[in-house]
Amino acid sequence: MTKPHPAPKPQRVVLEGRYARLEPIDPKHAAGLFAATAGEGEDERYRWLMSLPAADEAELRRRLADAAAIDDPLYFAVVDKATGLAGGQQSLMRIEPAHGVIEIGGILWGRGVARTRLATEALYLFAAYVFDTLGYRRFEWKCNDLNEPSKRAAQRFGFTFEGVFRQHMIIKGENRDTAWFSIIDGEWPTVKARLEAWLDPGNFDADGKQRRPLGQF
Repeated sequence: MTKPHPAPKPQRVVLEGRYARLEPIDPKHAAGLFAATAGEGEDERYRWLMSLPAADEAELRRRLADAAAIDDPLYFAVVDKATGLAGGQQSLMRIEPAHGVIEIGGILWGRGVARTRLATEALYLFAAYVFDTLGYRRFEWKCNDLNEPSKRAAQRFGFTFEGVFRQHMIIKGENRDTAWFSIIDGEWPTVKARLEAWLDPGNFDADGKQRRPLGQF
């Protein structure tokens, strides 16, 4: 679908959902993020990221201050509205307004966010902002081709697999073949309706467990 003008750049705005709120990243999010992503067994969350885990909350606070000062990647904290604490982060990156192309990346969903409705809504809020508010043509998801959970998540959310860029990058001293996924603007209305149906409060019991999986919508 052709857009007549370049898309505007994303801004540091707050994106409100039912369960999650996306806030521009800030050092104030360090305590929640560190608690959600540090500890025994949590290094796996950083396995596929460009960075290594922060040694302590102070180091994470410094990283968040650096992230808050740049526009690409444009980082947001994923805040659990039930607790008010940041439990994850994600960014809009590789932003190409002239082509209407943008990517979600730098995803770090900690305990309490990963594999919950918070993660799905965090993805939905980004996609709705990108397509409905900013008018982008293409929303991308990329990951290491060895990262099977990320590839499954992309397809569950409604992204289409497009192929693998072989020997695309070297990350932490190792080769990365990159799997590419996308949603384009013509597909978004169908994907949007599906995500909204799954996120409806009626699809969850009193404990927040889904009644029907996303694949059934």
